[in-house]
Amino acid sequence: MRGCGSSWQALHEFGVDAAVGYVSVISDTMDVSPTTVFQELGLSEEFFEQRGLLRFEDADELDVVQTDENGRIHELVTNACEAWQAMKEAALIAGHEIFIVSAFRSASRQAEIVRAKHLSGIGNDEIFAVSAPPGYSEHHTGRAIDVSTPGYPVLEEEFEQSEAFSWLEENAVSFGFSMTYPRDNKFGFIYEPWHWSYTGSGKVP
Repeated sequence: MRGCGSSWQALHEFGVDAAVGYVSVISDTMDVSPTTVFQELGLSEEFFEQRGLLRFEDADELDVVQTDENGRIHELVTNACEAWQAMKEAALIAGHEIFIVSAFRSASRQAEIVRAKHLSGIGNDEIFAVSAPPGYSEHHTGRAIDVSTPGYPVLEEEFEQSEAFSWLEENAVSFGFSMTYPRDNKFGFIYEPWHWSYTGSGKVP
């Protein structure tokens, strides 16, 4: 299977979604549109734009950056993929193992995640404190990653206590990555020390 440097068309992301703990969505809920979900939740795009959120389009050409033991594929655009590989190698040389929990996620997949939370009884305020609305997630771009390190629960604030996080804080910018959602961020999301986005600068490519 080809990785960084070999473009692949985006694969739709099904299976267990580590970010929210929901199992794969059955066929009759596939390809849920963001508009449909907004209508179900009684919200509009204007609501999110007033909150200062930016719209993002789905990436078209993606490279496979990591395949999990369960076969789940993670994808990024080429530049972000190459930068991640370089950063991961540098971290390992420094004694820190880091791995991807989530990378590219389509707007349709994000809509499924939000709808599943809504149907489980979670309120809008809680949903959109921890999940970006479909069409507004950095993961759509193929430039955002959620990361972790062995010995720590994934997608938990506890990650900031790890040596791997300390290394990222000091070195990620050199590879073009920055943490998008620090404490008290202007977008209204919870603190996410695991979420980093490739800005297109740094050592590589």
